[in-house]
Amino acid sequence: MSTLPFKPWPTAIAVAVTLLIWLVIPLPEGLTSDAWLMLAMFVGTIVAIIGKAMTIGAISIIAISIVAASGVTSDNPGTAINNALSSYSNSLIWLIAISIMISRGLIKTGLGARIGYYFISIFGKKTLGIGYSLAFSELCIAPVTPSNTARGGGIMHPIMRSIAKGFDSLPEEGTSSKIGKYLALVNYHSNPITSAMFVTATAPNPLTVELISIATGADIQLTWMTWALAMLLPGLVAILAMPYILYLLYPPDIKQTPQATQMARDKLAEMGKISLDEVIMLLVFLVLLLLWADIPAIFLGDAVTLNTTTSAFIGLSLLLITGVLTWEDVLNEKNAWDTLLWFGALIMMASQLNETGLIAWFSSNIENGITRMGINWVGASALLVLTFLYSHYFFASTTAHITAMMAAFLTVGLSLGAPPMPFVLIMAATSSIMMTLTHYATGTSPVIFGSGYLTLGEWWKAGFIMSVVNLVIWVVGGGLWWKLLGHY
Repeated sequence: MSTLPFKPWPTAIAVAVTLLIWLVIPLPEGLTSDAWLMLAMFVGTIVAIIGKAMTIGAISIIAISIVAASGVTSDNPGTAINNALSSYSNSLIWLIAISIMISRGLIKTGLGARIGYYFISIFGKKTLGIGYSLAFSELCIAPVTPSNTARGGGIMHPIMRSIAKGFDSLPEEGTSSKIGKYLALVNYHSNPITSAMFVTATAPNPLTVELISIATGADIQLTWMTWALAMLLPGLVAILAMPYILYLLYPPDIKQTPQATQMARDKLAEMGKISLDEVIMLLVFLVLLLLWADIPAIFLGDAVTLNTTTSAFIGLSLLLITGVLTWEDVLNEKNAWDTLLWFGALIMMASQLNETGLIAWFSSNIENGITRMGINWVGASALLVLTFLYSHYFFASTTAHITAMMAAFLTVGLSLGAPPMPFVLIMAATSSIMMTLTHYATGTSPVIFGSGYLTLGEWWKAGFIMSVVNLVIWVVGGGLWWKLLGHY
């Protein structure tokens, strides 16, 4: 008997929740039946994603089919399917997919590992220095690695484990506290910080950009450069503070590591001289950063300004033309194609919730509840941010969490008088900060937690403390920085 293509209980729960909302709960006043059906399908989809009833790509195909067949977007069958597929023309979706394809070059050429070992060869004389080497290595490659799992788990984690093994710090031998526990924590907690710093550093960020645009009526359109500049100062402060705070929280037994620099040099020697493909990859990396930062326009005028997604396509084209990546590499980058598929489905559903009036209705009810509490916009904003952040304890997917809650929370905060730009920026940062909390918070967490260097209690303790630290840095440091940038 073949294995079922879906998990029975999560699937049954998702279907039951959908039918309960649609057929059992009375239609609230002020909503159309189409809006209520759209909500039922949306919530059912989110429940299926949280429960991992199927892979998220398969769930997305089913969601698109049901939305199109239901007729909630149009009575005309042809228009209905066009509307259900409308989000695939969104350039942000293609930006993240193409960027994931580009990031394959970091792994294929070995450039990502070389950067990591290079930092350790310079700063690795002390355990704290190795921690900072891991953090800044991840920061260097973050702009072109939208898969935070590939970055933290696929590139940096093998380097971290190699160093820990070199010091005989192994979970199976009960020697994690020598150095491995600390390095695993730095390896992981670099991930949420770097994810917050660039639109292209984690897959859900463009979804956040789109939801911000929807919530503000397109008044706020966060470009790659606007996001990067806004997150620069708080991100750097956080990346500087994190290794030291974790060092104090879980001090390693081994403090001096002079042999680590030699280990890193040996690894670099094994890799040999930098290859032509690595040089090309590095040059393409720099070209992309220049284009995304709109540097050519500063010197040559607006005529040379390119859309961020156009720039990403140019970067991928250069890697294909030079042979650094082959078309087979692109086709085999399943994560990119999977992301393209589910991203489009979730943005479509979020857009339809807004168009049917559901977001406005839901936000109005939350707003009324907060208003009855008698708190001003400052208290309301704090309540919304904290609720959004710590509700991630109940989510195993940042994408599902952002899709379920971000749009409504943005709408409520803005309607209650929160300064638009600072509020959307802190919500955007929070969508990455929340990754610190649990061992299932994002794709990177089970990879690093699964290596066995930390107990569950140690992981959750560190996660909560770092969530508070990061939030304070972004609220205080970010707030001052955004004031200086003229965002309010």
